[in-house]
Amino acid sequence: MSEVRIPPDSPPSDAPAGSPKPFFQDTGTKRTLHFTEKEIQSSMSLLNPDALDLEYTRMMMGFVLFNPEPRRILMVGLGGGSLPKFCHRYLPRTEVEVIEIDPEVIALRDAFMVPPDGARFRVILADAAEYLGAADDHADVIFLDGFGVGGIPDALCSEDFYADCFRALRDDGILVINFHVNHPDHHEYMDRVRASFGPSMFEVVDDDMTNSIVFACKGDLLDDPAATALTRPAAISKDAWRQLMPTLRVIGATLVLR
Repeated sequence: MSEVRIPPDSPPSDAPAGSPKPFFQDTGTKRTLHFTEKEIQSSMSLLNPDALDLEYTRMMMGFVLFNPEPRRILMVGLGGGSLPKFCHRYLPRTEVEVIEIDPEVIALRDAFMVPPDGARFRVILADAAEYLGAADDHADVIFLDGFGVGGIPDALCSEDFYADCFRALRDDGILVINFHVNHPDHHEYMDRVRASFGPSMFEVVDDDMTNSIVFACKGDLLDDPAATALTRPAAISKDAWRQLMPTLRVIGATLVLR
């Protein structure tokens, strides 16, 4: 039996016109975020709210093989806050900055147990394309996981936007992108990323051939042979490493074949 909940007092929306109202649904011990009934935007275990419930989110954490203790992570798209919560808990020396365009998504942060804003965590209501267009040497890791109904908004997958991401990264910074493998423009998106990052990128696809996670580096950090050793860095707790290790093995195998 599932229960659908819509926040009764959401603030007026500044999201793009026509955007559906987000809602969450509880089914057993799972809480999921939706824009439509058919598509799950985020999933959380009510028994372990800080765990990464979806495989693609664990894949996106693969950046720890190259930089296990970034100073700042910038995330595009709050959703249900899975990745922000995990990074906030398990990367205690890292500042986490989340850009979200829809205030009604932000209004659900308490339902998904997203931490309050503080010294090293904050959610910013902003257009990510504009925000990154004005950023320079800003973050060590950038996550792109901003989806709406029908896929990635055009402003977040243009060649100019990926060039802005490149400029916003610090030296040896890593861009981590969640794509849908079966999207008709997937290969075009990859070419747009490559236009800024050149060959310093690789792709990992999940088991059900749904999500493609792309890692692109501003520098040659992806060529570090230590990444394939899969040795737990001192900065990563045993609990976090245990959760990530099965997925990191897949990423390590992809690196060996790169």
